[in-house]
Amino acid sequence: MNNKIFFPQVNGILHGSDYNPDQWLDRPDILEKDIELMKKAKMTSMSLGIFSWSAYEPTEGEFHMDWLKDIMDKLYENGIYTILATPSGARPAWLDEKYPECMRVGADDHRAHHGVRHNHCMSSPKFREKTGIIINKIIDTVGKHPGLAMWHLSNEFGGECFCPLCKKKFQDYLANKFDNDINKLNKAWWTGFWSHTYNDFSQIEPPYLNGEFSVMGLNLEWKRFTTWNTTDYMKSEIDIIRKRTPNIPITTNFMQLFPGLDYRVMAKELDVISWDSYPVFHNNYETMADTMAHNSFDHAVMRSLKKNQPFMLMECAPGLVNWHEYNKLKRPGVHKLFSTQAVACGSDTVQYFQWRKSRGSFEQYHGAVVDHIGTDDTRVFKEVAEVGAMLDSLSNVKGTIVKPKAALIFDWDNMWAIDNMRGLSDKTKNYAKTCIQIYHEFLKLGIDMNVVASDDNLDDYNVVIAPMLYMLRPGASDNLKAFVKRGGQLLATYLTGYVDDNALCYLGGFPGDGLSELFGVISEEIDTYYDSDENSATFTDGHKAIIHDYAEILRVSDTDILAKYDKDFYAGTPAITCKNFGKGKAYYVGARIDMDSMSGLFKTMLKETNTTYLTLPAGIEYHKREDESGKTIEFYLNVTENEITFNMTDNTQVTLKPYGVKIV
Repeated sequence: MNNKIFFPQVNGILHGSDYNPDQWLDRPDILEKDIELMKKAKMTSMSLGIFSWSAYEPTEGEFHMDWLKDIMDKLYENGIYTILATPSGARPAWLDEKYPECMRVGADDHRAHHGVRHNHCMSSPKFREKTGIIINKIIDTVGKHPGLAMWHLSNEFGGECFCPLCKKKFQDYLANKFDNDINKLNKAWWTGFWSHTYNDFSQIEPPYLNGEFSVMGLNLEWKRFTTWNTTDYMKSEIDIIRKRTPNIPITTNFMQLFPGLDYRVMAKELDVISWDSYPVFHNNYETMADTMAHNSFDHAVMRSLKKNQPFMLMECAPGLVNWHEYNKLKRPGVHKLFSTQAVACGSDTVQYFQWRKSRGSFEQYHGAVVDHIGTDDTRVFKEVAEVGAMLDSLSNVKGTIVKPKAALIFDWDNMWAIDNMRGLSDKTKNYAKTCIQIYHEFLKLGIDMNVVASDDNLDDYNVVIAPMLYMLRPGASDNLKAFVKRGGQLLATYLTGYVDDNALCYLGGFPGDGLSELFGVISEEIDTYYDSDENSATFTDGHKAIIHDYAEILRVSDTDILAKYDKDFYAGTPAITCKNFGKGKAYYVGARIDMDSMSGLFKTMLKETNTTYLTLPAGIEYHKREDESGKTIEFYLNVTENEITFNMTDNTQVTLKPYGVKIV
């Protein structure tokens, strides 16, 4: 429902951080100082226990939990609530020594040694048993603590395991999916090619580096299985928590467009979506506006996983990070800009990794609110405190949501299928990048977009963009047709509808599964361009769109031709079309054209659906949140190093300093 409040204990937007007091138990003076500094920075939550298994259980069966309760007591006494993690993100050495099955096997068929993190086998019964024990011990200790506000499952789920347990589980998963009929699988995967037909599910192996990786259906299904298996493990933790603390909401932290997991599957099991945002600010390959737009897109992806409630920014760096290729400082003012963008895009939290810098190990130089100097007079601490004061004043924003009238279709398994296809150019497919560029064009018009699946309900939207929808899920074609038929406007591009959900090519022309009827086109061929190749398409009004990377040769039927190719043997043939279908329109862009030309099409679609867009000066980013009554909160962000003067939506003139923000 709308206006869902996850932290009613806190007046404003939640302000918090990962906190690792177990690393400082021998320094009570530092732990005492932490509380003092947290209050100065207006922190209202701390995330505890994310990597604390060895502190909880230093040897098997020996539990030390008193420190956790003591810390939560002190935080609560000072008005700071706890987001409590399950510690399964990293295992203690004793566990791996005694139970090596808990360690993953890689695609090279070698088992990992003990070390680092996020490398456990999700299928291992022993690992599930041990995590269950430690989670129950934590609940025994603080499950009823008044300061416990939320559960945080593990940390940044990811990776895949090729061990015998996972191999057998994969075979069982496939047998169930294909109704125990190996011939049904063979037909769906076209295994007769290269004589790779299976006689039994027991013959199927994961795509080892030195094994079978030439069957597209296998590769795609392995990705889906990894998501399924990770979700199955995640549910084993959720089941314990929901049974014993049913009133405490549950989340886990996602990571952008992480390519290894389909977050839409996992999101269904969670109460709230949270994610970790670490943009590469001040880089040498794009503008600050581009970096911010990319981050806004990532917020939109997360927001759309549960679009009728706020999401959470679980981690970000208040200063620099330590794992980028170049670990550059955030310039003054950028942290407030970044934090405001998160709230503007629908987050009800701003949280950091980490509170206090570690003295040693891998992330000792990762940015933190409190640096090694340990004082409150650093630039970063002052900027964090300023953000804390701002968030504290935004009680009217909490619980409101973003309600876009435009959507962009992005499917994780479509991304996997495109990446895995043997065609086009591996250097220029750029599915995710293309989606982000299109999102940015709408952002320039003051239009927020949700990022949805091809089979999601589209009733809330006037305009839907479907870039490179190469793989069609069951029902996706009917869903798109219904959207256009009832009056929506849809734009699809080259590479639409080539394969079904098993990566089998459609027969009868692309786009398949009835979409050629919707668009009135059939793609006979697709041309791949070198960087040195030049072509363009001329619209009926004389405007020329520059073409790069890809161009389809189209056969058209009952559709209007908007632009034709200018060069090569297909000069004069259709490049861009538009067909009336029901009460709506279906655009087909058969080539990768420049974004200014794409934006012209977007503006036409917005106008024809009476969807208001803005004329914003370059460098101003605009977002809007709404409550249930329709009252709005508007956010203006200056994402440049220049001062910008402009008129807001009520025609009031405002001047924003470099990296400045305005909340109305």
